[in-house]
Amino acid sequence: MDPLTSLAAASIALVGTHFALSHSLRAPLVAMMGEGAFRGIYSLVAAGCMAWMYLAFKQAPSADLGGSGTVGWIVATILTLPALVLFLGSLKGNPALPAPGARKAAARNPAGVFAVTRHPMMWGFALWAISHIVLWWSWRTVIVALAILILALIGARLQDHKKEALMGADWAGWEQRTSYWPRWTRLAGVSSLLWLVGIAGWLGVTWLHIGAGGIPAGIWRWIG
Repeated sequence: MDPLTSLAAASIALVGTHFALSHSLRAPLVAMMGEGAFRGIYSLVAAGCMAWMYLAFKQAPSADLGGSGTVGWIVATILTLPALVLFLGSLKGNPALPAPGARKAAARNPAGVFAVTRHPMMWGFALWAISHIVLWWSWRTVIVALAILILALIGARLQDHKKEALMGADWAGWEQRTSYWPRWTRLAGVSSLLWLVGIAGWLGVTWLHIGAGGIPAGIWRWIG
């Protein structure tokens, strides 16, 4: 199979199995095999799809679209910083995560990245994906980025429906006080500490991109 066709198939498999196992098939499979066994199967399927994607990605052409030039790199560089800030801010006190204390987290007034959107992790992934699509560097990058974008934004909507069923009024109240679509101006209200950690992480990740991807990213594109 052609590497790009294989990558597209692997990406579709990842997205499709994730949505199916996280939503429509989850309840009957958990009832049949138990929560622990289900999580094991889910992890194996996800790992298999990601391994397939990785192998196909490595075999696909690395720069067959030519790129969008300096403008594309500027846009991508700008997008990836808030993407990381949203992601890092979502790791604590996130009622969307399957962890104890979700109801308590959903009862509070939204602050920090949750004042921006109730799905900061998903929007962090979405901004990362958009930044790579804007670069228009290769079909392999576009295919993977599209898969991540679909997983993030459609997954966030499906997560709302799932949480409404699981948490009832607690999640409904959280939805009323937050927004699916980011309120970007509220990024200014995110703590200075989180911004500093985000900037440090962003500098580190974009610097590592030089070795991992062989391409200078972020500000290293101009000062590396």
